[in-house]
Amino acid sequence: MSGEQEEKLRIDRWLWAARFFKTRNLAKTAIDSGKVQIDGVKIKPSRQVEIGQQIKLSQGWDEKTVVVAALSAVRRGAPEAALLYSETAQSLAARNAHKEQRRLQPDIAGQGRPNKRQRRQIHRFIHKDQNDQ
Repeated sequence: MSGEQEEKLRIDRWLWAARFFKTRNLAKTAIDSGKVQIDGVKIKPSRQVEIGQQIKLSQGWDEKTVVVAALSAVRRGAPEAALLYSETAQSLAARNAHKEQRRLQPDIAGQGRPNKRQRRQIHRFIHKDQNDQ
């Protein structure tokens, strides 16, 4: 694989070169866990990717559907890596809609551990029910 343009390339290597994952091992782990599909089919890391195939991948909150535009086994800068694929319009619209929904939702995670005042209020509330009986 000395040339930059090949006819076929392993999917884990292409995902790494296209900068979807920082390492090939992370790409392999995502593929093994079913977060990457080619044309709607679960795959193995050794699967060959070809130009024109549709790849669906999940990263965190985002789910992207991209079409392979070019193959490269060499990891380059982000502007060059973006030329290896094109995201579908439906995928882009869905990601933006989910992003907006997440932005509008309140923070569910909470504020961490209760402080001293909040603990006293919790204890009063719990013991109030026990004292009333």
